[in-house]
Parts: sequence; structure tokens; C-alpha cells
Amino acid sequence: MPESTETAPRVRKRRRSWIRVLIPALLVLVWVAGAGLGGPLFGKVSEVSSNDQTSYLPSSADATEVQQLLGEFNDSEAIPAIVVFVGDEDLTESQLSAIDDAVSGATEVEGVADEVSPAIPSEDGLAVQAFIPISSDAELGDAVSALEDELRAAAPDGVTVYVTGPAGFSADLVAGFAGIDGLLLGVALLAVLIILILVYRSLLLPIVVLSTSLFALCVALLVVWWLAKWEILLLSGQTQGILFILVIGAATDYSLLYVARFREELRSTKDKGAAVLAAWKGSVEPILASGGTVIAGLMCLLLSDLKSNSTLGPVASIGIVFAMLSALTLLPALLFAFGRAAFWPRRPKFEPEVVSAEDGMATTGIWAKVARLVKRRPRVVWIATTLVLVLGAAGVTQLNANGVPQSDLVLGASEARDGQVALGEHFPGGSGSPVYVVVDEGSLQDAADVLLANDGIDSVAVTAADSPSGTAGVTEDGISAFGPPGTPAPDPTVVDGEVLLQGTLTDAADSDAAASTVRDLRAELTDLDARVGGVTATAVDTNDASVHDRNLIIPIVLVVILLILMLLLRSILAPVLLVLTTVLSFGTAMGVSALVFNGIFDFPGADPAVPLYGFVFLVALGIDYNIFLMTRVREESLKHGTQEGVLRGLSVTGGVITSAGLVLAATFAALSVIPILFLAQLAFIVAFGVLLDTFVVRSLLVPALSYDIGRTIWWPSKLGRGKR
Repeated sequence: MPESTETAPRVRKRRRSWIRVLIPALLVLVWVAGAGLGGPLFGKVSEVSSNDQTSYLPSSADATEVQQLLGEFNDSEAIPAIVVFVGDEDLTESQLSAIDDAVSGATEVEGVADEVSPAIPSEDGLAVQAFIPISSDAELGDAVSALEDELRAAAPDGVTVYVTGPAGFSADLVAGFAGIDGLLLGVALLAVLIILILVYRSLLLPIVVLSTSLFALCVALLVVWWLAKWEILLLSGQTQGILFILVIGAATDYSLLYVARFREELRSTKDKGAAVLAAWKGSVEPILASGGTVIAGLMCLLLSDLKSNSTLGPVASIGIVFAMLSALTLLPALLFAFGRAAFWPRRPKFEPEVVSAEDGMATTGIWAKVARLVKRRPRVVWIATTLVLVLGAAGVTQLNANGVPQSDLVLGASEARDGQVALGEHFPGGSGSPVYVVVDEGSLQDAADVLLANDGIDSVAVTAADSPSGTAGVTEDGISAFGPPGTPAPDPTVVDGEVLLQGTLTDAADSDAAASTVRDLRAELTDLDARVGGVTATAVDTNDASVHDRNLIIPIVLVVILLILMLLLRSILAPVLLVLTTVLSFGTAMGVSALVFNGIFDFPGADPAVPLYGFVFLVALGIDYNIFLMTRVREESLKHGTQEGVLRGLSVTGGVITSAGLVLAATFAALSVIPILFLAQLAFIVAFGVLLDTFVVRSLLVPALSYDIGRTIWWPSKLGRGKR
């Protein structure tokens, strides 16, 4: 019995030791298994994603309803490609014959639907256009590329071939997003790795942190991919790119915060297990608060009318959840395994006496100098930085965020864009991308008259039941078939008492003039209860929905984040000031971005969703750094008073928050390698805004303002009535 009693504590100690080892090992195995399942999906996202604008519109939008009806009228869901043949001079009979043969032979190309419309010569005799449908089941990019190769090979000498229209522009988007799985991910990870090596001056620790981010992304992709596969979520190339960047950036930021705490604890204790646990306790609240704030902001996007916005909320939130989980489970497990060796060759020393002497306050280094500047001249610092930010925000008046033509969505060279220019030179600008009007059968002629009277419409056709091409011309005298004068008019196709009119626009389908024509037609057709759809109408509805979303969601995000900060900081004044400084930082970022977009990059404008996305990411992520700072300030204020707490919080968190800001800016900047205008603009706005928030707002404005106000910053909590 005595022997048994003596060995019992040893047994319990060994059991605790095994548990301490077993739990981290199991956590690592779970993450490895999840990454093993999610990793292979990187090359398969296109299988469950869509870049079709119409699929993201509200179901009640006119363009959506018309798009859903097109298949019933045309019995086809093919995507039209407009092929333009342009001669160096007037096309000869032999050239026209060769072009006809090339168009007829296009049906042999894999992915091209069987029914190809006859080629149509231009009035000036210099060009020919043909409508070649691409099967909706085909790989669009491959099909368009194969069609281009086939037609160029078959075209006669002296004739240039362009493939444009909906299929051409969609193929451009597919090609633009093609680099997301490889190029974007590679650039982002390389940028983060370089920054981590410079920050830690270590070989192993950057790999550990980067692995944490990459594993989080793999598991997040696994969940998102299957939700998209089950049609629970919509996934687009744009959403996919943002998910990748957001997870890598956020997971790395949270990891930096945890590693900083872990390094602190290793200086106070020899036991790496105790250091892991203490670091977890010190970082769990700010990480959860930070991630929760970002998720709350993202989930406000569910209020959006546009599914491209509303679906980003849950997709990105899933990414943030796994970013937090990896930083709070996988990273501690890995650091438990490596201990001080993770920091090699600069291992933290066990020096409790030095830590005690420092008392948590750095006395040397850049952040100690910044803290002393804030202490000497707090009012001058915060007023000066505020004036600079206000000056930068003045540029926001130059931001043109009213939408951009479809032809400008892809940066760099674009055959579809060149083809549209050629099409506009020889044919009505809207050829191949008509305005569709669905109207009651009895109002067919009235609707046709409205279209014909509009200067923005070149010609009108009606889907016909017995016309070989499926359409018949509509003139002011009534309906007549295409062909010689006097040809009997076929009966229109009637679906549930409705008919389909097609109006060829005189202007390019993605131009402002075409958008004005669609708006005019909708106003003029109101009494006929007609619905107007098509490529132009889709763009109009998308822009209108984006403006609605921007005006609705931005105020709601502000209120939600403000409430979260009030709960976290147990204060009213501090959260209000933090939100105001972040909004000012956002305004400056947008103002400077507008000047850069217009004066340096010469961009054609911006999508209305650009300010919304920029706001959600900058405000939610900018508040992150204020949360990291102010939670530490509050912790120090409870011990040393508010003003001393501000200086201590700034000096202690300065390095880690700056590193986190650099990482996040670098990851978002990586979006610019994808040649899509929206992503390039978002990359600049967020990267610049994060750097501004990191080096100006969080480093100078917030600490100086908090120091100047003193304990009142915590009003009305008890801390606000404590010592200054």
C-alpha cells in the first residue's frame, strides 16, 4: 500500500505528460487529414463555379426573368460567339465563299453547337459577321480557343478573324481567372514567406506559420467546394480569389499575434507547454474578437441583392473561421513540438529577471521612440495625422464607381475587345448582343413600334415558330420574314401567351449609350407590362443592385462593428472613436486610390461594388489592428492607468501589428497578378489602406488620441473613473 501510494503521483504525472503530447499530435493529424482532402481541389474549383453575371442577379430582376425564358423560346442554352471577318479591302466573291465554308465547317469544332447561322456581309463590303453558338456543356475557354484556331486556318488570305460577343468575353474572363489556383497562390505565399523570414530572421518559424495558413486554406476550400457542389453556395472566380487571399492573410496575422505572445512567455518560463498555454490564453480573446468582427462585417453582405455579394459573405466567413481555428489549434500544437527550436537561430532566452525589470515596457527600439513621441506631443500628433488623412480623403470625389463596360473587365490584350471594335466599325454596335423584350402576344406590334421608334435600336426581330433562323423581321407595317420583300411573315413563337422580341442596338452592348437605351425602353414599355433583358440589361440591373447594396450595407456594417467593440472594450467612447478613425482611414484610401486610378493607371472607371468590398475589408480588417492594440492597452491600463497603458500597449504590440499589416497588404497586393480590373482595384485599395491603417492610424492617431483623452476614453465603464 505505501508503495502504491508513493507511485500514484508519478502515474498521474506520466498520464498528464502523455495527454500533453497526445492532444497536440491529434490536432496535427486532424489538420493534415483535412488538408490532404482539400489540397487536390485547388485545380477543380472551376467545376463548381460560374462567372455568368445573370446567375448572380436577384430572381426578381427583369434580366433574370428574361434569361430564364430564353431557353423556352429558342430551345437552346448555347452561348453565342460573334465571329467577325475583316478584309484588308473589299471582300471578293471567292473570299466570301471561303468565309461561308469556314463558318459552315465550324460545327466540326468540339464544343460548337450544330446550328450555325449563315454569314452576314456588312454594307460597306469590308466585313462579314457570323453567329456561332458554343454549347453550355463545353469548356468555354477551350471551345473558343479551338474555334479561333479553326477559323483562322480556314480564312482566306487578307482576312483577319476575331471571336467576340458573350462567348468571347466570357472566355477572356475564364482565361483571366485561370491563374488563381497557381500564380495567385504562389505569389501570395512567396510574399508572406519573405516577410516572415525578415520579421523572424529564422528558417523554421516562417515555415510553421505559413503551413498554418496553407492548411487553413485547404480545409476552408474543402468545405466551400462541397457547399458549391451541392449548390448551397455560389462560387465565382472573383470570390475564389478573395477567399484565398483573405485566409492566407488572416491566418498569418493571427499566427503572428500568437507567436509574439509565445515568445514573451518563453522568456518567463522554461516549460514550453506552459508557454503554449499561457500564449493561448493571452491571444484567444483578441483573435476571436478580431475574427468575429470580420465575420460580422462579411455576413452583412447577406443583405445584398446581388448573389455575387451575398455569397461572398458566407464563403469568406468560412475562411476566417478556419483561419482562427488553425491559429488557435494547429499553430500551438506545432510550437509545442518545436519549442524554442522554432526560433532558431535566435532562440528566446529564459530570462525572468530581465522580463521583471522591463515590466512589459520596451525602452529601446522604434516603437519605444514612437511611444515617447506620443507622450511628449499627443495633441499635435493626432491633429496633424487627422489633417493629413482628411486631405487624402478629399480625392474620393474623383472616384468613378458607376460601372465599367464588359470589354474593360479584363486588363491587357483582349481579342474579344478588338473584335467588338471591328464589329462596331462595320455593323451596328450591338450586333450579336440584342435587347430581349418579353411581352404579351397581343401587345407584340405595340412593343415593336416602341423599339423601332427608339434611336438606340437599329432593327427588330421576333422569335418565329417556322422561320429557319428562328427570327422574323418586324417593320413599322407589321411582321415580315427575313428575305425578299413580300415574303410571308411566320407566326411568332408563343410561350404561355408571351412572345420574344429582339432589338439590335446601334451602340456597343456594354456602352453607356446602350444602357441609356435599355432604361428608356423599360420606361416606354411600362404600360405593356414588358420585361427587358439581354447583356446590356444584365449590366444595368447589376449596377443598380450594386449601388443599392453599397448604400444599405455600409451603414449596417458600421453599426454591427461598433456594437461588437462596445462589448469587447466595455466602453462607448473608445469604440466610437475607433470606428471614426477607421472610416477616416477608409476615406483616405479611397481618395488616394481614385487619384491613382485616374492619373496613373488610367482605368476606365470602377464597378459600384468596389467601394463596398473595399469598405468591408478595410473597416473589418482595420478594426482588427485596433482590437489587437486596444485590448492590450486595456489590459495594461488595468495595471498601470490609461496613459501608461497606452504607451505600454503601443510599444509591446507595435512590432507584431506592423508585421501583420505588411503581411495582409502583401497578400491583397498579390490579387493584382490576376488581370481582372475589379481585383486589381481591390488589391490596391486594400493594400494601401492596410498600410495606412498600420503605420498612421494605429501607430500614431489612435494612441495619441487615446493618450490625450486619458481615462475618459473608457467612458462609461469603471476603468474610465480609475486613475489616469
